[in-house]
Amino acid sequence: MNKLNAAFEQFDAYNQKDPNTFTWENISYPQEYFLAIELYNWVNKLDPNASEELLLASRSQHIGRWEIPRNTYPEGREAYLKWRKDLAQYHAEKTAAIMENVGYDPEQIARVRQILLKQKIKVDHDVQTMENALCLVFLQFQYEDFHPKYEAEKVINILKKSLLKMDAQGHQFALTLPYSDQGFHYIQEALKLINSK
Repeated sequence: MNKLNAAFEQFDAYNQKDPNTFTWENISYPQEYFLAIELYNWVNKLDPNASEELLLASRSQHIGRWEIPRNTYPEGREAYLKWRKDLAQYHAEKTAAIMENVGYDPEQIARVRQILLKQKIKVDHDVQTMENALCLVFLQFQYEDFHPKYEAEKVINILKKSLLKMDAQGHQFALTLPYSDQGFHYIQEALKLINSK
């Protein structure tokens, strides 16, 4: 088994321990395992020549996420941002340990960490591809359950922030996904806000 497959096997085994489940087309999966596979699939669609480091990052982006739940931090935006930052570091450390274990060198580990921490978004092709893929996974698998729970203004604002992180290629793929009429309307409204600037 080569290093890439050995790393994938360990990432997947770890994420299969997620006690939270995600149901898609009447089949239940460990949530982070399912989302990691779909993130990896999107990265391959967006960049068929993706680097090995980008593929590794896509498969481990949220590894062990359930181990630091949001409710272990206080309420409020500041605490939420701290939680997100701490999580990103946690994922990067878990990923680095597995990569080291299967024989990757420090330069490759550092590069994967850079992608996971989304450094130089909009400048670094791999980081931008990862951001596009993350947003597309949300839109394809989570958005239709998400948007009915909130007021239109909040949904459009959240979509605007997500879509701003994407590039033109990401937007192009986002518009090809199947949505409810209401869901698609919100996306069009968010894009209007972005394009009006």
